[in-house]
Amino acid sequence: MVRRQVPKPAEIFELLQLKKPQLNGRTRRLDSALTIADLRRIAQRRTPRAAFDYTDGAAEAELSLRRARQAFLDVEFHPSVLADVANVDTSTTVFGGPSAMPFGIAPTGFTRLMHTEGETAGAGAAGAAGIPFTLSTLGTTSIEDVKAANPTGRNWFQLYVMRQREISYGLVERAAAAGFDTLFFTVDTPVAGARLRDKRNGFSIPPQLSLRTVANAIPRPWWWYDFLTTPKLEFASLSSTGGTVGELLDAAMDPTISYEDLKIIRDMWPGKLAVKGVQTLEDAQKLTDYGVDGILLSNHGGRQLDRAPIPFHLLPDVTREVGHHVEISVDTGIMNGADIVACLALGAKFTLIGRAYLYGLMAAGRPGVDKTIDILSTEIIRTMKLLGAHSIEELTPRHVTQLARLAPRPR
Repeated sequence: MVRRQVPKPAEIFELLQLKKPQLNGRTRRLDSALTIADLRRIAQRRTPRAAFDYTDGAAEAELSLRRARQAFLDVEFHPSVLADVANVDTSTTVFGGPSAMPFGIAPTGFTRLMHTEGETAGAGAAGAAGIPFTLSTLGTTSIEDVKAANPTGRNWFQLYVMRQREISYGLVERAAAAGFDTLFFTVDTPVAGARLRDKRNGFSIPPQLSLRTVANAIPRPWWWYDFLTTPKLEFASLSSTGGTVGELLDAAMDPTISYEDLKIIRDMWPGKLAVKGVQTLEDAQKLTDYGVDGILLSNHGGRQLDRAPIPFHLLPDVTREVGHHVEISVDTGIMNGADIVACLALGAKFTLIGRAYLYGLMAAGRPGVDKTIDILSTEIIRTMKLLGAHSIEELTPRHVTQLARLAPRPR
C-alpha cells in the first residue's frame, strides 16, 4: 500500500532550484556542447555554407570519410574489472617529445576561412593543453606567427612537395629555424581530389560573392564582419591564391614526387621525419626500410581518393609488421575520445584530429578549440577508466575487437 502525504512547501522549493541564466552567448553555446557532434551542429549554424562544406566535405561520394567513421563505430571494447583507476595517466612521448594527451591537432588548409583566429587559435589551445600543433603548407598563418602563438609548446609542420621545389625547401628551412621539431612529408596528394561540395557551392579562394552566398550570409553577419575587418584571407606560404582549392592544388603540387624528394628533405630536416598519407602495408614496410621516424596512416580525411583504405583497419597489420621500428600514428574519422583509445589499444603511438578541431574553431574561435580538446580528453579518460587501464601503456589489443562490416571478397 502506497502511503501518501501532503507535499511540504520547503521540500518543493528544494526541488525547484532555478539555474542561473548564462548571458554570454558564446559560453552558453559551448556549455551546451557535450560531444564533437554537438560542436559540429553549432559550427554549421554559425558558418556560411561554402566555408562549412569546405571543412565538412570529402572527395566525390565521400565514401572514404563515412567508412572511416563507421570503422570506429564498429568497435567492441573488452573492459577489465576491479582495477584501480582512481588516477589515469594520459601522457605519452611521441617523436622524441612529450604530449599530455595521445592526440594532437592535424594540419588543415585555409584555416582562417573557418574562423578569423585560424591557426593562431589552434596553436594557442594546443600549447595550453600540452599537445602538439601541426601547421599545413596551405595554412593561413605563417610559420613564425604560429611559433609566436605557441612559443613553448610543440609545433610540427606538414610539407607538400611543390612543382617549384625551392618553395618547399624554403618552408623546411623556415620551420627548422623556428624550432618546429617534426616534419610530416605528405605523399597522398600528387593531384587534388574531386571535392564536389566545393564545386557545387562555387567555392573559390579568395571567396567570391554571388547572390546565393550573400543570401546564405544574411543570418551569419558575425562571420562576414570578421572576414571584412581582418587581414586579407590568403595562404601564408603561397603567393597565388586565385581559383578553386582543386585548381590551386593541381597548380602547386607535383605528380612526379618520388623517393628522391623524400631523401632530399630527409637530408635537409634536422628533426623527426614522418610520412603522412600511407595507405598500404607494403608502402609502410618500404618507408620503414628507408629510415623514416614515423608513419601516419591517413587517407587525407577522405578528401583525396574516394574508396580509399580505412586507416584504422590498416593499423593492426602495420603495427605488427613495422611498429617496433617506427612510430605509427593515425588520422581520419576520429570524432570521439573512445576512437583514440581504440587506436592506442591496437598499437598506434599517437593520433591527429582535423575536422573535430575545426568544428570547435567554427563554433567559437579559440574557446571552441579549447572545448574540443576538453571533450576528447574527458572521453579518453572516461573510456580508459571503464576499460580498467590507468595508463596508455596498459592498453592492448585484448581491449578491442574490430567488427567486420565490409569484408573483402576472395580474389
